[in-house]
Amino acid sequence: MENFIVSARRYRPASFDTVVGQPSITSTLRNAIMGHQLAQAYLFCGPRGVGKTTCARIFAKTINCMNLKENAEPCNECESCKSFDSGRSLNIHELDAASNNGVDDIRDLVEQVRILPQIGKYSVYIIDEVHMLSKSAFNAFLKTLEEPPAHAIFILATTEKHQILPTILSRCQIYDFNRMKVSDTVEHLKYIAAKEEVTAEEEALDVIAQKADGAMRDALSIFDQIVAFCGKHLTYAKVIENLNVLDYDYYFKFTSLFYEGNIAESMLLLNEIYEKGFDAIHLVSDLSKHFRNLLVAKDTITVQLLEVSASIKERYVKQAAECSITFLYEALKIAEQCEMQYKSRIEKRLCVELALIKLCQINELIEKKKV
Repeated sequence: MENFIVSARRYRPASFDTVVGQPSITSTLRNAIMGHQLAQAYLFCGPRGVGKTTCARIFAKTINCMNLKENAEPCNECESCKSFDSGRSLNIHELDAASNNGVDDIRDLVEQVRILPQIGKYSVYIIDEVHMLSKSAFNAFLKTLEEPPAHAIFILATTEKHQILPTILSRCQIYDFNRMKVSDTVEHLKYIAAKEEVTAEEEALDVIAQKADGAMRDALSIFDQIVAFCGKHLTYAKVIENLNVLDYDYYFKFTSLFYEGNIAESMLLLNEIYEKGFDAIHLVSDLSKHFRNLLVAKDTITVQLLEVSASIKERYVKQAAECSITFLYEALKIAEQCEMQYKSRIEKRLCVELALIKLCQINELIEKKKV
């Protein structure tokens, strides 16, 4: 049986050109390389799965390339590039601080730093999850980080910048990686789908991007999971079924029922969701997001903030025009109160049902206030 390689590894960027969603960081690193302004230590921080370690590896490969291109991209033909691509480069050293976080691990690293690189100019030390180092390990690392040998460059990567000692931060150039935009994630998924000869509805890819919550690695893992479930044709219906996600239709239906004050139909729709096995608190949370999106869709200036497909955006604009701003503000308050009370309530279903009743009474109360 042929070994399967997950998309997150198979399509891992190998050059700055192919990095998705981090243009300011890649351009800054390129300029530093072309201007020969390399720092002795870098800190890459940001959410999981946004390209911190990938950019660290590309940076390490690029600064050791013997025939660097004019746009600061590696040639992929010299011995240094080939050894990197085949995973046998002796210039790049990676340490997982989550499992090697003691002072002895750092002392071993400090001893290793003295060794000159065999090929290329620099030895690059990438330390993942650096916030997991113990305080004594950080202290043992300080002097080397401040005054490393000329051939050594450190790249620290973390999801928890606030846990790192200020003395470490002051010795590094800090790069903050952004969460992936839904639009960037969808475009990258389209590219991979084309490579894999998979046809996919844009709404289906949009759901995957939403579920990934800004992490490209998560999006690619979900994509592989969906392809295993659906085969070579990804549909919106199949994706929401596999990911156990409620269809957008439910949120638009609920909002219409709330605006009409139809308590009975709202209760029946909630029961339908329960029978499908969904957790009601997720419904309330997603309703809050739906009300927020309707507020955003109210104004042509802010409608661009909607991170949904074009067809769903049209539905938001249409429903936003039908709902008053006062209704949406009150609906957000009720949904937020329900979320806060949910965990402490014994009768959780009753908590959600009371919230639905309040949502259905909003317009009635607004009319009474007018009188």
